[in-house]
Amino acid sequence: MNVHDSEQMAALLADIGYQTTDNKKLADLILLNTCSIREKAEQKVFSELGRLVKLKEQNPALIIGIGGCLAQHLGDRIFKRVAQVDLVFGTHSIHLLPQMISSLQKERRKITQIDFHRKLISLGVFAPPPKDSVSAFVTIMQGCNNFCAYCVVPYLRGPEMSRRPEDIIEEIKKLADHGIKEITLLGQNVNSYGNNLGNNFSFASLIKKIGKVEGIERIRFTTSHPKDLSEELINCFTEEEKLCEHIHLPVQSGSNRILALMNRGYTVEEYRAKVDHLRRVCPRISITSDIIVGFPGEEQNDYQETIDMMEKIRFDSVFSFKYSERKGTAAQKLEGKVDESEKLRRLKELQLLQNIYTLEKNTALEGSRQELLVEGKSKNSASDLMGRTRSWKIVNFRGKPGLAGKLVDVKIFKAYLHSLRGEIIQN
Repeated sequence: MNVHDSEQMAALLADIGYQTTDNKKLADLILLNTCSIREKAEQKVFSELGRLVKLKEQNPALIIGIGGCLAQHLGDRIFKRVAQVDLVFGTHSIHLLPQMISSLQKERRKITQIDFHRKLISLGVFAPPPKDSVSAFVTIMQGCNNFCAYCVVPYLRGPEMSRRPEDIIEEIKKLADHGIKEITLLGQNVNSYGNNLGNNFSFASLIKKIGKVEGIERIRFTTSHPKDLSEELINCFTEEEKLCEHIHLPVQSGSNRILALMNRGYTVEEYRAKVDHLRRVCPRISITSDIIVGFPGEEQNDYQETIDMMEKIRFDSVFSFKYSERKGTAAQKLEGKVDESEKLRRLKELQLLQNIYTLEKNTALEGSRQELLVEGKSKNSASDLMGRTRSWKIVNFRGKPGLAGKLVDVKIFKAYLHSLRGEIIQN
């Protein structure tokens, strides 16, 4: 979501004459679009600001701005930590960037804009995709009502609000006109899309509507909350041809006791039942997840239950993290903090185990025929192209550059931990 927010910022600034540069020394304006979900992200922001301060000493006219979740969280306190910052703007204020920058150019007074807005104005900013892009993000909603105990998002993104379906479809049609073949729908919890629209228009209904847009070949989405995964949405994986066979379904823990402390709203048994339902409806589906280790109160047996759950489900891949305490969340008040060294031990063990399952899943695809959307040159070799399967696997193969943006069939002949090797099938 932050990537797409940054794309929207760049589009708005282009309208008032700014161009992007990879050389910070040439920049007149530098914006950091920040995350605050983990402490490490916050530390990286202030480390980068330390480097930018030196640039500003060389170029006093340089404007430095901080946007995103950290800006929403700290507001004008950022000025006290780094006096050289000129602009702090929150998650609802992207659309105000042009006028804020214009004000700074005329009168160098620090600006703070972290108000929440009743309308999703910023989400409607159209960001033309870069030349030769084949995929794009589309934000369909913002905010969250779940208040998981470890998460700051509801406080920084505000309450859940969905965009009107007709506005979403209009944006997707524009992207298709720019040559986009694949769109990824974004939201803190896309499964609850439409709840505040008052017209019984569900997320599954939106997917069906998008499936009729000419030019769009593939539909993806992220992120899903397990408690809101409906049977109607599960059935879309067989009913809607353009919906790719992949779902990111964060479980966070395999312990019911820890899930309750996290305020996740489901049990391990309920989660597994939905996974089983997904695999019955769509046997080829790829299921990825998030897991947090070392949540307050997590004892060894709770952690072991997470390991046992992973063995039973066998995710295609997992994003795993050590618990990071965030101010203002319910988890901050919980007892039973886990030692950092123990968190690290559990994380390493869990990641090694998941590597086994990931390679197992990838190896099962050897000899299979897979449809790829070719994204362009491979990062591994100048003579290779790279594409993704419908199940979100990266495949490197030999092919001509003109195939970028095309759907091609390949035969998988070698599996690795993070990618597959294929050979194009000549039709």
